[in-house]
Amino acid sequence: MALSTAEGLFQYTVLPFGQHAARATFQRLMDKLLRPHTSYSAAYLNDVIIHTPNWETLLEKVEVVLDTLRLAGLTANPGRCAIGLANAKYLGYIVGRGMAKPQINKPEANQNWSWPNWKKQVQAFLVVVGYYWQFIPHFATRASPLTELIKAWGPDMVKWTDAAEKAFMDLQTALCSNPVLTAPHFNKEFILQTDASEVGLGAVLSQMVRDKEHLILYLSRKLLPREQKHAVVETKCLAVKWAMETLCYYLLGRRFTLVTNHASRQWMQ
Repeated sequence: MALSTAEGLFQYTVLPFGQHAARATFQRLMDKLLRPHTSYSAAYLNDVIIHTPNWETLLEKVEVVLDTLRLAGLTANPGRCAIGLANAKYLGYIVGRGMAKPQINKPEANQNWSWPNWKKQVQAFLVVVGYYWQFIPHFATRASPLTELIKAWGPDMVKWTDAAEKAFMDLQTALCSNPVLTAPHFNKEFILQTDASEVGLGAVLSQMVRDKEHLILYLSRKLLPREQKHAVVETKCLAVKWAMETLCYYLLGRRFTLVTNHASRQWMQ
């Protein structure tokens, strides 16, 4: 893009702030640069994370990534870099040692989440809690009374019900109870557990590691009005179909055990 001035045409030599597609352009650049290093690094805009199993390997990988940035004409700010962390704060999560948990401090959360009176306040609460949906089992079902309050045809000032009050306290407690998930081992068998209720569908993805079940993520969604009219068997089958399609990136080409209320069966997708 060139700028026309009285002295001629001028073109940016670096990516400027404020451009409409600047974020997407920079993200594509980082994805392209780190493509050879995807097994041990990732980037969200200018936040780059490098993960290795030991210190010796870390130094080697950090040097390789920094060389890639240098050759592309990019620089890393030393004041904003940290090396050798056992746990790192990244995109709202605390990750490390094969585990992940929400980056939320319980006292601060209780202080900031005052009782919402308006629809926008309920929406803001659901956005924050919904960002960590994979840490909360049956999130869609538990949040259903709150999502009813923010429907388009409802009033701007919400009218609290006992169910909505219970859901608000329930989700707040669930997120402040230090939930922890583990990173998947793609060389091990997965366990997919599904269930359904009159309100929503739920699933849990886990693995057995050293005779102990490790949770990878929770999954849920609310049933559509037409789906709520299905028979119980149809709804439970829908939960299986939906969970397998949603988690296909984990299950594709790998052996996993499907567990429902009625049966347990091994599958290879």
